Amino acid sequence: MSFIWFLIIGGIIGWLAGLILGKDIPGGVIGNIIAGIIGAWIGGMLLGSWGPRVSDFYILPALLGAIILVFIVSLIMKAMRRAT
Repeated sequence: MSFIWFLIIGGIIGWLAGLILGKDIPGGVIGNIIAGIIGAWIGGMLLGSWGPRVSDFYILPALLGAIILVFIVSLIMKAMRRAT
């Protein structure tokens, strides 16, 4: 059951990061989950472990990390569109 919560919270964090930036994450739901999980890792590495915790995610660092990730991915996607 913990793994299911892990996926759900990761998806919500990725979705919120996309909403905050106004950018679409490639891959739909799977992309949101991946962005949330990788964002949680980035946020944990850069910002540490603080704030409310849900299913092994510290929400605020995970959200900030996901925002950073979505921003970087959107820049890469924009550059790839220009190149073609």
